[in-house]
Amino acid sequence: MRVLALDYGSARCGCALSDPTGTLATPIEPVLRPATRKGLARVTDLVREREAELVVVGLPLTLAGGDSAQTIETRAFAARLAERITVPVELYDERFTTRLAKRDPGDHKAAEDSRAAAHLLEGWLASHSTRECG
Repeated sequence: MRVLALDYGSARCGCALSDPTGTLATPIEPVLRPATRKGLARVTDLVREREAELVVVGLPLTLAGGDSAQTIETRAFAARLAERITVPVELYDERFTTRLAKRDPGDHKAAEDSRAAAHLLEGWLASHSTRECG
């Protein structure tokens, strides 16, 4: 199953895509101002163009696991996106993904936000492969 991961931010939304086997996560170009009409349309187009079967949106919980203003904004974005696409949208804890992206630049051509989305997606894929195996 091909999964699109989004590291939402009001200025930029990092994006990463899994391979069809759900093994690899590759950062792709971020979407600018994703909460705007044009930005949301671009995310919707990405889902269709990349044939994503699921969208995972990173949920920026506080270190204690609670909500912040950014968490509330992200939940609202995910809800708006879910209304516009035909595939499921799932929220997934993204704590530390930005820190990991800064520490491990990986593909230097990929935007930091999209590298964070790739870390998010790797975590999601790993948690789902262990669930399926165990």
